[in-house]
Amino acid sequence: MTTRRRARFLRAQMAWMLGATLVLVLLESLSLELAFVVSLIGFLVVTELTAPFAVTPDWRRRLVWIIALGLAVFGYVVIRRILAILPPGVI
Repeated sequence: MTTRRRARFLRAQMAWMLGATLVLVLLESLSLELAFVVSLIGFLVVTELTAPFAVTPDWRRRLVWIIALGLAVFGYVVIRRILAILPPGVI
């Protein structure tokens, strides 16, 4: 059973992801990596903006694992981009 706050969190995240995808499509810049990075930024922003002040529910504590996984994938994307920019003889 979803609580009102969890439903608000999910609606905000879905709105961010759909809006970001729409903007990327309109700018003709849609790629899997860019969509992931923009969605991760949105996830972090929505997580902080909807954080409760006094009590942290169990479902919010589990978001830490999703954030950690997202940051690990983000690090992988950044490393791939850096390696693509570097000349072949540097590595």
